[in-house]
Amino acid sequence: MNFRSMTASLLVLAIAACGSPEKEPAAEAAAGNITARAQDIAKKSIIIDTHIDVPYRLEEKWEDVTKATESGDYDYPRAVAGGLNAPFMSIYTPAELEAEGRSKGVAEELIDLVEKIVASNPAKHAIARSPDDVEEQFRRGIVSLPLGMENGSPIEGDLANLRHFYDRGIRYVTLAHGLSNHISDSSYDDNRQWGGLSEFGVEVVAEMNRLGILVDISHVSDEAFWDVMEVTKAPAIASHSSARHFTPGWERNMADDMIVRLAQNGGVIMINFGSAFISQAAWEYGTARREAYAEYREANQLEASDDLEKSFNEKYASEHGEYPFATLDQVLDHFDHVVKLTSVSNVGIGSDYDGVGDSLPIGLKDVSSYPNLVAGLLRRGYSEEDIRKILGGNLLRVWREVEAVATTL
Repeated sequence: MNFRSMTASLLVLAIAACGSPEKEPAAEAAAGNITARAQDIAKKSIIIDTHIDVPYRLEEKWEDVTKATESGDYDYPRAVAGGLNAPFMSIYTPAELEAEGRSKGVAEELIDLVEKIVASNPAKHAIARSPDDVEEQFRRGIVSLPLGMENGSPIEGDLANLRHFYDRGIRYVTLAHGLSNHISDSSYDDNRQWGGLSEFGVEVVAEMNRLGILVDISHVSDEAFWDVMEVTKAPAIASHSSARHFTPGWERNMADDMIVRLAQNGGVIMINFGSAFISQAAWEYGTARREAYAEYREANQLEASDDLEKSFNEKYASEHGEYPFATLDQVLDHFDHVVKLTSVSNVGIGSDYDGVGDSLPIGLKDVSSYPNLVAGLLRRGYSEEDIRKILGGNLLRVWREVEAVATTL
């Protein structure tokens, strides 16, 4: 079994615990206590991560994630090591599939893959359809796999499809992704065809409220976010976004007034760990590298491929310096920022593991790393009660409130 990534994450904790040779014994003991306490909190708490892209990763190349895997950011042994109890499996459909009429079919296939994971070893994984399921499976020592749909394109203009996907286990829907779709404008797309939500998008949000599906505003345009806040009768979430305060001008992250409004709605922003979401330097470097890669391919009439991009990135690094990975402390700054704007009840974890490639921060490289985050929160003075809220309690609260609203509609 390959525990390379898990070992790297535990090494970070060990380094934090040991410190430098010059440290006073009392300081070393304190660091060791924080490390041990962080591991204990991670083990005993329900940790919910609202965005992990395992299904799309497995659609490209199947691996048995119930065992240790050579690649990727998630497998069962690393989840157990990190204390992860409920990773939302992202049912991601690329934006261009809407025009091809293939969104629904791809979404069905990805849900099938999650069901295959569960069927291959039901003692390790189970699909969770409610907060009660998560808590019961936690008590039984099973890792829950709730489902979130990243991109509403599979709804295909028919509310009956929304009900269908609810019945298959979908419990949040990200309204759009990289392009504007028939529901909402996208933060990545200059084509703002609706000026926010479409008329059908308004119906979709209302039906999600009625069914008990969380409305996810990650990826949508600012105008669409404000439309959602006017329409929804239940709290919304940002399943994998961070604070725009640290990446000025990047609409994909949330502005301060949006974070405040989401909190007033009772919702939660789940912090994305991707370095570009965390650090302005990483965002600028990644943007420049992508543009240079596109120009290189066009100039040489080359088809995109993982191998081509990898070789290009290596050459780019030799000419422009290595990628500036974000740090654990910079990730913690995003949590602090949201808490200062709102409260400790309005922030959580939406790492984007298996979705942001090799851009993950130092100290948070895979799902074995959550104790590092807990240790950082402890060092910054967060109480154990507050940490439990961030790890999963806040999302469970919102999920239950969404369910409660659905019973009244």
